[in-house]
Amino acid sequence: MAYQSPPATAKEAHASHPGTRHWWLQRVTAVALLPLSFWAIMLLDLCLNAPYAETLGWLQQPFNSACIVAWTVAVFYHAALGLQVVIEDYIAAPGQKIIALWAVNLAFLFLALAALLAVFRIISKG
Repeated sequence: MAYQSPPATAKEAHASHPGTRHWWLQRVTAVALLPLSFWAIMLLDLCLNAPYAETLGWLQQPFNSACIVAWTVAVFYHAALGLQVVIEDYIAAPGQKIIALWAVNLAFLFLALAALLAVFRIISKG
């Protein structure tokens, strides 16, 4: 027979703090993405409307490339955090949940690394 209250049981399961950290990280990345998205939109506009040399020159400027790298990291991390919430809410089986979380995190890690590698290769081309 268990004589502990639900909060005491939750503390033993270490369920009280990670949710707060996760919530804050989602908000921080969302707020960071607001100004950084300006550079992503500028890059997209240049890619669609400007000659390649002009786009390359813009991206090779240190501040612009740093903003694009920061945007890339923030957007993939924010997306992984969001999908983690969806998986935790809608997958009930613990084994499937863990596999889905690992798969999503690995997929976003590889996508972020591929995007960063592409940006760095473009920057170093000039």
